[in-house]
Amino acid sequence: MTIWEAVAVCAAGIAAGGINTVVGSGTLITFPVLLAVGLPPVTANVSNTIGLVPGSVSGAIGYRRELRGQRSRVLRLGGVALLGGLTGAILLLTLPSSAFDMIVPVLIAVALVLVVFQPRLAAAVRRRRERKDSAGHPHGGIPLQSGILVASAYGGYFGAAQGVIYVALMGLLLNDDLQRINAVKNVLGAVVNGVAAVFFVFVADVDWTAVLLIALGSAAGGQLGARIGRKLAPGVLRGVIVAVGLVAIVQLVLD
Repeated sequence: MTIWEAVAVCAAGIAAGGINTVVGSGTLITFPVLLAVGLPPVTANVSNTIGLVPGSVSGAIGYRRELRGQRSRVLRLGGVALLGGLTGAILLLTLPSSAFDMIVPVLIAVALVLVVFQPRLAAAVRRRRERKDSAGHPHGGIPLQSGILVASAYGGYFGAAQGVIYVALMGLLLNDDLQRINAVKNVLGAVVNGVAAVFFVFVADVDWTAVLLIALGSAAGGQLGARIGRKLAPGVLRGVIVAVGLVAIVQLVLD
């Protein structure tokens, strides 16, 4: 890797760390850059996952204020995310990419529809609960846990727009502020990247130079993304999520 290639990988890490904290989909920046500097696809994917762990943790720490009062929720959903992330990491090394990649654009598209219509859908869910005199499950119950499990398996496998899917699911099934939901999303992303990274270290080929460069960049980007993301109004944040998700769909379809 030349000095300029190293600079490009580190810069991609900064951008990915920031985008992952605000929305999710930073992989769509770092993964193509790693391919461009000559890494094989699976090695690039594995190295990217490990390198983004510090950025995920950094982003979660940056949103620690919004995490207050959500310990029980984070523990419940985090356990599900851990299981899903490990499952996805195993699938990456055992299944052909075509077996999983065909459904990825569809999952992202569905998530974007949920994000766009989340206020109306959430209001409808609340009205239904009021008619039934039920407050709903404070942590989303089985429907949310099932969705988080599937989204986390996808995250352990590849992870592009994983955060978009998280926000869509939690926005629909949790009666909470979007910024607090985004904070939980960052923790879940850190859990999935972390468990997948530990697995890959022992069983996959890793380019440690790429890992170090992305790790340094994503850690800085995570803090930057937290400062920007918490200042965005819910409508603006929702718009950013949709824009990034559409870019993800276009890139995945064209590839």
